[in-house]
Amino acid sequence: MTSANLDLIKEIDTLWERAYPYLMRQIHELYGRQDGTVLEIGPFSGLIFTLYKEKIGNYFLIATFPSGMADFFHQEVKKRKLKDEIDIIETDSSLTQLMTQLKENSIDLAIFRGAFFFPSLFKVDLSGIYRVLRSNGMAFIGGGFGKYTLNTVIKKIGKRSRALNLQIGKIEVTEDELRQMIKTTNLEGKAEILSEGGLWVVMRK
Repeated sequence: MTSANLDLIKEIDTLWERAYPYLMRQIHELYGRQDGTVLEIGPFSGLIFTLYKEKIGNYFLIATFPSGMADFFHQEVKKRKLKDEIDIIETDSSLTQLMTQLKENSIDLAIFRGAFFFPSLFKVDLSGIYRVLRSNGMAFIGGGFGKYTLNTVIKKIGKRSRALNLQIGKIEVTEDELRQMIKTTNLEGKAEILSEGGLWVVMRK
């Protein structure tokens, strides 16, 4: 990962702060709880700050990659005075390291934005994410603005967000491709695809 690409990802994360409250609303609606251990995965993190502010969860963890993004999120938690509230771990792009760092059945809510759309940056381990979920836990994995984000917000950030995403290698993914991925990881019946407000996989344990 070049420093230029890191800068593009950081710009995306900052840009998307305007959309987080609306995307959080959809996640909370699906999650249906205020407690639990919350994990946000990957370079496109930051939604966790909104979840913390809205008191959704009681332990918060960012598992980020590639190398260099951890420094960015350490600065973000420091800026928000959340160093003692949100832990940050650095993992690898295949998530194999993350899945050894986290215990089985340890996460109540996992969020992985951008998960399926950047194969040149990382590979998604759906079965690994499912493994770390607790009973009644949920994972929200995919991409998009969510069904509640206002059109005014999308208009403000959509064009720049798309340009940045394409620069770092975003591809299009279909529902059929996601269904095949779910099938090959033996997660049929445990995962559903949502196409309103983006393209998301919701896994429940």
